[in-house]
Amino acid sequence: MALNFGRSISFPLTPARSFSKPRHVHSVSLPGTTSSHPLLANLHAHIAAVRSWIQQGRSSSLPAGLAAIQALHSSLADLLLLPESGAALRSPTNNAADRLLDAFLLLADAHQGFQECLLELRHAATESRAALRRGDTGRLASAARSERRAEKELARIATSVSGIFSKSVRLNLVAVSGEEAEMAYALVEAAAASAVASVAVFSAAASMSSAASSSKKTATFVPAFARRATSVPETAEATVGKLHALERCLDDCDGACVMVFRSIVQTRVSLLNIMTPTIY
Repeated sequence: MALNFGRSISFPLTPARSFSKPRHVHSVSLPGTTSSHPLLANLHAHIAAVRSWIQQGRSSSLPAGLAAIQALHSSLADLLLLPESGAALRSPTNNAADRLLDAFLLLADAHQGFQECLLELRHAATESRAALRRGDTGRLASAARSERRAEKELARIATSVSGIFSKSVRLNLVAVSGEEAEMAYALVEAAAASAVASVAVFSAAASMSSAASSSKKTATFVPAFARRATSVPETAEATVGKLHALERCLDDCDGACVMVFRSIVQTRVSLLNIMTPTIY
């Protein structure tokens, strides 16, 4: 189970745009710069992998997206151990550290909320399957209400995360130069990629649930038409199959969600360790 991570961030939210397609993540790498350090090259490789998953759109899978985000944060954790990372973040000429601390706190909070939404969606799918098999319209309606609540919460979470990185995050990085600049830009770029991929994951989960709900509305009418059309019961069975597939997918995401949450928390802890002077 995930740690009890309080909802301690309060950001002004823009009106939710229901599960809109995530925006492209623009690279903030310094033009013409290349790093000889393998950990920085590894981080850029994971950023590219996350972007590739985002570009796949609807053909991508939730577990694969979560795995890509977790791998990105593992690479980021390794990079934060370098003295160059500490020097870049502690530089008085940029504001990256404080912005990143706030961003990763919001990301961790969002992913804990995502876990809760997945649990609610999985329970609602299980209830819907049982209700369809028994023709229990009351139970089916109750499950539908739970689904709608979870989908609305996913929309809210996605909207909040999509606003993490604005121009102000990069505002003071222009004053940094050399290796410190390259390192600082890479850290901001990784965090931005994680945020956009997270929005894509949240939106994909909501879309999957919504698609299952749409087919379920058709199947609700099965008892009324079963006597006149022998093909209609197959619609109910197809809907049950879709709900079962949704449950399996959410089950597959369960462990990955916990790992992503923990990796984001660890990233923030590493940042705090860098920014907090050691007391002897």
